[in-house]
Amino acid sequence: MIKSRSIPISNILRKFTQRYASSQALATDLKNIVGNDNVATTASVREQHSHDESYHAGHVPDVVVFAQSTDHVSKIVKYCASKRVPVIPFGTGTGLEGGVTAPKGGVCLDLSRMDKVLSVNAEDFDCTVQAGVTRNALNTYIRDTGLQFPIDPGANASLGGMCATSASGTMAVRY
Repeated sequence: MIKSRSIPISNILRKFTQRYASSQALATDLKNIVGNDNVATTASVREQHSHDESYHAGHVPDVVVFAQSTDHVSKIVKYCASKRVPVIPFGTGTGLEGGVTAPKGGVCLDLSRMDKVLSVNAEDFDCTVQAGVTRNALNTYIRDTGLQFPIDPGANASLGGMCATSASGTMAVRY
């Protein structure tokens, strides 16, 4: 026989209140690091960042932070490490692995605003980009150089996300 146990509603409310208070403190600290416009705590933004295109169940992060530079990323990760807060990177949300879910809450680090192509070296067939650059944006940028980025995982994925998940698509073998 399986015994059921009831959990007093006061315990549930206490845990919710503690987590909410710590989420608000977390958001305040992160706003001091990256500015008010780069931190979101609304339910809709957090829900958008709770899942990707996989079948895995989504889990909502406590806070979403939009990094705009490598310095932002460094400061956010250092802060979260010091507080033992999980950090979940987020590109475009087109992954199929479930890697952007936040089962233990934490900070979703959205890299989509880091979308600059920093350099293109056509002679060496390489370029340097920020993690949020999408494959379509890169192809548009390098179109006049005679180069192309043929990798196509089936979505307009960010290059950072493609690297994180080893996504390449069917064109990888051809090129």
